[in-house]
Order: sequence, then C-alpha cells, then structure tokens
Amino acid sequence: MKQHIVSQLILPPFRCLSRDNRGGRIGDEQQENLTSLVRRATLRESDLAPKYEKVHNFKVHTFRGPHWCEYCANFMWGLIAQGVKCADCGLNVHKQCSKVVPNDCQPDLRHVKKVYSCDLTTLVKAHNTKRPMVVDMCIQEIEARGLQSEGLYRISGFSELIEDVKLAFDRDGEKADISSNAYEDINIITGALKLYFRELPIPLITYDAYPRFIEAAKITDPEKRLEALHEALKLLPPAHCETLRYLMGHLKRVTQYEKENLMTSENLGIVFGPTLMRAPELDAMTALNDIRYQRLVVESLITNEDVLF
Repeated sequence: MKQHIVSQLILPPFRCLSRDNRGGRIGDEQQENLTSLVRRATLRESDLAPKYEKVHNFKVHTFRGPHWCEYCANFMWGLIAQGVKCADCGLNVHKQCSKVVPNDCQPDLRHVKKVYSCDLTTLVKAHNTKRPMVVDMCIQEIEARGLQSEGLYRISGFSELIEDVKLAFDRDGEKADISSNAYEDINIITGALKLYFRELPIPLITYDAYPRFIEAAKITDPEKRLEALHEALKLLPPAHCETLRYLMGHLKRVTQYEKENLMTSENLGIVFGPTLMRAPELDAMTALNDIRYQRLVVESLITNEDVLF
C-alpha cells in the first residue's frame, strides 16, 4: 500500500521532468532516490509481523480476593474456580464469557517462557515475528555453512549437544549462540531444527489439515495433486503456512546442492514427513501406512515450492 501511494503521488512529476529543453535526461538522481525510497518502504512493510489471529488458552483459575471479569466487567462469584485465565496473555473472564471472547489473544512474554514445545502461533505473536525465531536462525546458520555437507538433515548430531541448543533457545531466545564457535558440527543445528518441529504441540501441518494432505498425496495425476495440495494449504493457520513456506524454500535450496550433500527432495521427504506431520489419533497400522504419503506430501511441497506458495 505504501509503495502504491508513493508511486501515485511522486512518479508523475518525475516523468514530466525527465528531459530538459535540450532533449537531455535530468532527474536521474531523483529517480534513483525514489526507487531507493520505494524499496525501503517495501522492505519495512514486508518486515512487519503479520496480525495472526489466535484463540485464548483458557484454564480454570482460582482468584485470590475479589475479581471482576475483563470481558463483561461483572463480579466473579465464589471462593474457588471463579472463572478462567488465559495462560498466554493473562486475560481473566467468566467461564460463560470465555465462549464469546474474540480470538484476539496477544501472548505476553511473561507467560510464554519457552520456545520449544510452545504453540507456534503463540510463540510468533509473543515475539512479534512472522515465524519462530528458532526456524529463522537455524536455517540462516545452515545455509551459511552447511548446504554442501554430505547427508544434511539425514545424519544426526550428538543428542546432548542438540539438547544444549534447545536449552539455549528456551533460555536466551533470539540471543542464543548457534554459530560455528559454539557448535562446529552443522548436524547439531539441523538436529535442533528437526527437534523443534517434532516437539510442537500442534504439528506444522496441523491435525485438522492432515487428512486433506494425505488425500492429496494419494492422487496420481500430478496436476490434480497440486490442486489438492493448494487447497489443503488453505486449511493451515497463517503462522503455520508462512513457516512451512519458508522451510520448503530452504529445502528447495538444499536440493540444489544434491551433488555435494546427496539430499534429493525424496530423501528430504523421508526425513521431514514424520517430522512435520503426525497422524491424529489413528491406529498403528493406519499411521504406518501413512508414512509413504507423508513423504510424498513433503517431496511435492519441495519440488513445487515456487508454484504452491
């Protein structure tokens, strides 16, 4: 929007003044400055964290002393369990009011004290980012020094050191040091990234969307499969979809070095299928049969990343 307004208001005068009376071009410097201005405005716009919608995480709560509902402003009666409290933002309301409160939870870092095992949308809203910082930081580190590493994502790092990275993120957030000075083996960083996705309480490809992705993977016609995947992606919460888009772009870049790292989209699908997708309460046999379709989903998302996102 900023770019559109700027171009509407400023570009016409520059076009009118683009040549002097001798037919020579003038205003090149102004034009260059304008281009720079528009670029900076666009970057600022894209850097802004989107306004993801989030439901409140209400838990039954016992309040000490008199307390009023923050939704209807009426008194909460009783001695124990008078109402509910949002574990993410601290909103206090009646149990009945909790059913009609808008999905406008704004998580507070005083309540959100973990990075791993934290709901994805809760984490990004608490830190006011597009994606979880652990995803951005790990991917940036991997792309800076690990794209040509043989067996990238397939070879596991030492579990104790992966746990150290997890604790560093939980303790220090975006200030966590995951550089080569702290962890020379890039497989520790890839392991930490995979662990983050495995420990999400709601998988990156959510339980609600899971059946649609599996159905899409079963379609043999490539074009119809792409259409089905495109529709399935619409079922993901915005923060999940944005994180998946960023991850698939990264994995696509990993495959561009497959001669060195030996990791094709099929290999990455095998690694990330069960990591990004978990069957919602299916019996063991069905879940086992789904593994190959999970691989196909991730493989298709990587291969067609530029079309689907």
